[in-house]
Amino acid sequence: MDDFLDLPTLIAIVVAVFVLFRLRSVLGTRTGNERPPIDRSRSTPTEKKAAVGDDNVVPLPRTARAPDLDDERRARKLEAEIEQAAHGDDVLAAGLRSVNEADPGFTPKSFLEGAKQAYEMIVTGFAQGDRQTLKNLLEKDVFESFARAITERESAGHTNDFTFVGLPKVEISQAEYDKKNVLVTVRFHAEVVSAIRDREGNLVEGNADQVQTIADEWTFARSPKSRDPNWKVIATSQLD
Repeated sequence: MDDFLDLPTLIAIVVAVFVLFRLRSVLGTRTGNERPPIDRSRSTPTEKKAAVGDDNVVPLPRTARAPDLDDERRARKLEAEIEQAAHGDDVLAAGLRSVNEADPGFTPKSFLEGAKQAYEMIVTGFAQGDRQTLKNLLEKDVFESFARAITERESAGHTNDFTFVGLPKVEISQAEYDKKNVLVTVRFHAEVVSAIRDREGNLVEGNADQVQTIADEWTFARSPKSRDPNWKVIATSQLD
C-alpha cells in the first residue's frame, strides 16, 4: 500500500487534478445547448454587430444617394422624343410636357405605337361590323356614331371587302392636359384597300384592286387618375 502511494506518485496526482480544475474554470463545460460559433465570413452586418457586443456603437450615417443615372437618361430620352414629335412647334412641345407631367407613363413614341395599333383595329373593326371591338376603343358618343353607320350599311345589304395596308405617316398635332383628362390628337395617313358591294356582289364604292390613301384626325383621351391605362377615341374627323 505504501509502495502504491509513494510520494512522487501522490505529487503527480495532485498536479493532474489541479491542471484539470484550471482547464475547466477557463474553458467551461459543454451541455449540448450551446450556440454555434459565429462564422464571420458569412454573418450579416447585424450579426457581426451583435457578435461585438457593444451596444454603444453609433452607426455611421449613409452618404447621400447619387443622382439616378437611369432617371437622367429617361429625362433626356423624353425630351428628345418631345422635340422630335413637336417638329419645332413650341406650343405642341409644351403640351406634350404637360401631358407627361400629369401622366408620367406617357411618352410620344410609346403613345404613337399604341395609337397606330388602335387605329388599325378601329378601321378594320368598322369595316367588319365588329361592334364589340369598337366599344372597347371608342368613347360612347363616337361608338354610337360608328354603330349607326354599321347598321345603315347592314340594312342596305352592303358589305365591305377591306384590307389594311399600312400607315406611312402618323404625327401628333395637339396635346394638352385640361385638369381632368390628358388629350392627344393624332393625324393618320393610312393606305387601305376597300370595296363596298351590294347583296349581289356588285361594286358600290371603292376599288378591290387599288390601294387608296385616307387621312383622319383623331383625339385620344384618358384620365391620369384612372387605373385603366387605356386611351379612348373621343373625336374623329376626316382630313381633305
